[in-house]
Amino acid sequence: MNRQSIYKYIGFTCLSVAVWACKTPQLEQNTLEKSRNMPAAYTTNQADTANTAKLVWKDFFKDPYLTALIDTALKNNQELNITLQEIEVSRNEIRARKGEYLPFIGLRAGAGLEKVGRYTSKGANDATTDIKPGKEMPEPLPDYLISAYATWEIDIWNKLHNAKKAAVSRYLSTVEGRNFMVTNLIAEIADSYYELLALDNQLAIVNQNIGLQTNVLKIVRTQKEAAHATELAVKRFEAQVLATQSMQYDIQQKITETENKINFLLGRYPQRIQREIQGFENLSPTPVQAGLPSQLLANRPDIRQAEFDLAASKLDVKVAKARFYPSLGISAAIGYNAFNPSYLLNTPESLLYSLTGDILAPLVNRTAIKAGYANANAKQLQAAYNYERVILNAYVEVANQLSKINNLEKSYDLKSRQVQALSQSVNISNTLFKATRADYMEVLLTQREALEAKFELIETKKQQINARINVYQALGGGWK
Repeated sequence: MNRQSIYKYIGFTCLSVAVWACKTPQLEQNTLEKSRNMPAAYTTNQADTANTAKLVWKDFFKDPYLTALIDTALKNNQELNITLQEIEVSRNEIRARKGEYLPFIGLRAGAGLEKVGRYTSKGANDATTDIKPGKEMPEPLPDYLISAYATWEIDIWNKLHNAKKAAVSRYLSTVEGRNFMVTNLIAEIADSYYELLALDNQLAIVNQNIGLQTNVLKIVRTQKEAAHATELAVKRFEAQVLATQSMQYDIQQKITETENKINFLLGRYPQRIQREIQGFENLSPTPVQAGLPSQLLANRPDIRQAEFDLAASKLDVKVAKARFYPSLGISAAIGYNAFNPSYLLNTPESLLYSLTGDILAPLVNRTAIKAGYANANAKQLQAAYNYERVILNAYVEVANQLSKINNLEKSYDLKSRQVQALSQSVNISNTLFKATRADYMEVLLTQREALEAKFELIETKKQQINARINVYQALGGGWK
């Protein structure tokens, strides 16, 4: 067989190996398309494009004390600052992936000493080599090197470029994750702030009732001295006053815990939260406009985050698939090499250079590559299902809060009328009791029912405000 035939045989063999290595396993690629089929509106009679989510949070929240708290939290909240560092990590990951498909160039310098056996092929040759007439190669043999070298993997299958694109998508995902955290943080602070105002008003109602009940207790004691009431009535009214006083301390503890919760979100140690206590019952809940469900795709940061995760997972599949293909690498070097520093820069005697190209293809035992490819497909499906889940969850959250706003408005109107009726009944029962025309039990029950109704009215008002905060959050407002 002549030399030309041998070269043809080797070339044919290499080509066959490369083609075989390029074959990827027949794994199921059930790529789930993004489902954007959403209902046209949240309710049958609502199809307006006006959307409250477009408002920045400083325009949505009018209370200056609340806006000051939110502004402080956006600067000092530790969890938010941790997320900002995660964004920085993702940004650096992009730079790392970008550097992988660019040529790597470096400098190399070294010095060494080598002694080989004389009765070896290399030793025998060195022993008979004359560097100058009558002067043999030195033994042991020093070695000095200075050179520049470069390596470059040619990204013929876009494996490295796709890895960089996936890193970009994950970076954008972390940015949207930060935006989603901002939305949640603002809503949590606002919820806690209005809960604090509700507790303040509940405490004021308790103190007011303590005064009323104490006056009634004095009347009962006076009636007992006049033999118009019994000791049983006195003790029942005393127990009522003590129970109401106990509620006072329970509410004060809740106020302390709520203040500390807000301070924690603001990244500071406990201190009093500045707020306007008066006028809570007269607060007008901020009106909201839900817009169209399709607007959630652009407004909700968690949906955008899931979308970027899905894009990254698709690129990961391409990267995993490219690992089945041969990789092409080029390496080069140029420099000087000599056994004596005085000869190191002699040109061309000490000059060295090299240029090498190699193809590396996986041939046998590709189990790890197949497993990586299967995992990438599975994670892509996970990301697709998660994208659908996040969209569905966003729609349900908005629909629930809109329904809650509507029902709470009706409930608040009825509870207001209930409180008004019970407040009148308290005055009537006190008047009748003074005239000995009503039993003390009627007075006690009326006072208790009136107190509970006032508490429920404040709770309903708080829920009304929180429902609007929550729908603002569910629509994707607050992060812009």
